[in-house]
Amino acid sequence: MKLRFLTALAVLVSALVHLKLWKDVFRHTDTVGPAMLLNFFGGVVIAVLLISWKHWIPLLLAVAFGVATLGSFIIATTSGLYGVHEKWTGWEVFTAAAVEIIAIIVGGALLLRERPKQTSRV
Repeated sequence: MKLRFLTALAVLVSALVHLKLWKDVFRHTDTVGPAMLLNFFGGVVIAVLLISWKHWIPLLLAVAFGVATLGSFIIATTSGLYGVHEKWTGWEVFTAAAVEIIAIIVGGALLLRERPKQTSRV
């Protein structure tokens, strides 16, 4: 259960960083602004599900959240994303990247451990 809490905390911290970035930078940006806000709400829901529902689905959501969020940032830093060209600077960037990596690795490990067992039929 401690690793689920760690995964939930990682997703929640990422969500809070995205809320801060939305308020400070992306509030009036057409596509990225709403995506940041959606990321916040989605992260909060996933964090709550990780704690309250002992099932493999919240783990899958946490891994997908981390991959999508970190992947989007990497695209934004390399080729740009919807006109936004980000840089690897600032505590927000490194905090979000670190907790998203935690969500991917720990959530993925838990997902492999808790996935439904398949029975073989002969």
